[in-house]
Amino acid sequence: MEKITVFTDGGARGNPGPAALGVVFYDVKNALMSELSESIGDATNNVAEYMAIVRALEHLATIVADTKGVILTVKLDSQLVQRQMEGEYKVKDENLKKLFEQAKMLTSEYAQVTFIHVPREQNKEADRLVNKALDALK
Repeated sequence: MEKITVFTDGGARGNPGPAALGVVFYDVKNALMSELSESIGDATNNVAEYMAIVRALEHLATIVADTKGVILTVKLDSQLVQRQMEGEYKVKDENLKKLFEQAKMLTSEYAQVTFIHVPREQNKEADRLVNKALDALK
């Protein structure tokens, strides 16, 4: 089994407002595998957080040989989204439900996916990529 850690972040300036996502992929030896920085149009912070997870899962499938052989740890600084993905909280917002369901469907393509809440200070690289995409919109 291949162990991969992904840091995801999403943010919006204005909430809702111009939004972006940032994703950083590390292998088991903590070597950088890949990263994403994308603007996603106008959205809320929570939509951007979910989009970051969806894009991370989609992108990872393009850079590993077999997703069924991947044990994935997704680290994010949104405790709400982490708890929803882990099943601790229900998703009530209709817009988020679609993204939640899409993310859940994508997780089924992997051997195991765990979502872990981390403090913002431990998610600086993904946050930097969010701001890079938002700054490019100016």
